[in-house]
Amino acid sequence: QVQLEESGGGLVQVGGSLSLSCAASGRAFSTYTMAWFRQAPGKDREFVAAISWTGGTRYYGDSVKGRFTISRDNGKNILYLQMSDMKTADTAVYYCAADPTALEREFAPILRRYDYWGQGTQVIVSQ
Repeated sequence: QVQLEESGGGLVQVGGSLSLSCAASGRAFSTYTMAWFRQAPGKDREFVAAISWTGGTRYYGDSVKGRFTISRDNGKNILYLQMSDMKTADTAVYYCAADPTALEREFAPILRRYDYWGQGTQVIVSQ
C-alpha cells in the first residue's frame, strides 16, 4: 500500500507557472506507475500525465501537452508536475495517483487503473 500527499497548489496568473509535488510513503514508490489527474467544478476527473516506474516513459493529456512536465525522484519518493503557460482552463483540484502495474499508453488515462489517490491540491489560474 502507498499513501500519497499533494502539495504546491495555489493561485497563479494566466501565463504563469506552478510546480506541484506528491510525496509518497509506504511500499516501494519506484514500483508504481504514477500519474496526475485533475477535476474542475462540475466536470469529470481528467487525465493530465503519467510516468513509468523509471521515469523513462511519459504520456500527457492533449490539453496540457507541451506546457506541463511530469517527473519523479525515486530516491526521495516524490512525484512532480511542472506547469507553465497556464490557462484559466487549468483551474482544478489536482490529484496524484499510483498504479502497481506497468505504464501502457492506452490505459494511462483510465481512473480505475489507479489503486491509490491523494487528497488533492487546489490550483486556481486567474486573469
